[in-house]
Amino acid sequence: MSPQTDAGQIDAAIESRIRQRVETLPAGLQAHIGRAQDLARELAPFHGVDPHRAALGILAHDVARAMPGPELIARANVFQLPIKPVEEKVPLLLHGPVGAEILRVEDGLAARGDGADLYQAVYWHTTFHPSLVDDMGKVVFLADKLDPNKRKRIPYQPEIMELALEDLDAAILEFLRRQVQSLTAAGKEVHPMMLEARDSLAARVRGTLL
Repeated sequence: MSPQTDAGQIDAAIESRIRQRVETLPAGLQAHIGRAQDLARELAPFHGVDPHRAALGILAHDVARAMPGPELIARANVFQLPIKPVEEKVPLLLHGPVGAEILRVEDGLAARGDGADLYQAVYWHTTFHPSLVDDMGKVVFLADKLDPNKRKRIPYQPEIMELALEDLDAAILEFLRRQVQSLTAAGKEVHPMMLEARDSLAARVRGTLL
């Protein structure tokens, strides 16, 4: 399948500001972004996604990842983002929404129109979301999880990668199923959006099999 034309072009100045933000992140986080970009570029052509667009989504996805919990909570309040109880307990879960809002408010990324796919990819890259139907966002979600350095935490990466080459929805559904099982077994609270996304994807995948 040949890559599709971008839904919209991100202004070069916005892309430059994203790159400048990433250059201020800790070295380990920058290395993760680089590895995930390689994976995004690898997956994108299988699904008609522009590899540059997918790599840009990965470049942007962790701009708020290094923020301490209190700062994430404070930023979420400033941006008037809803904060769920599980996010109060684990503020790191807010780094996607906070990062997307930073890119929108401070860097001029449109949340609708040309920048919508990038905004949504950053916003939901941790839990996924039923409304994230754009394949670029799905590639970003999976590339983040398939970083080889996360193999100890996600030992089933090979199965996810095999599915991802064929069917993004099936790969994400399998990841969410396994992640929910792992968190539940460890006695940890599961983000409600992850459960909603799992159930929505399960219904969607079942529908394609009918």
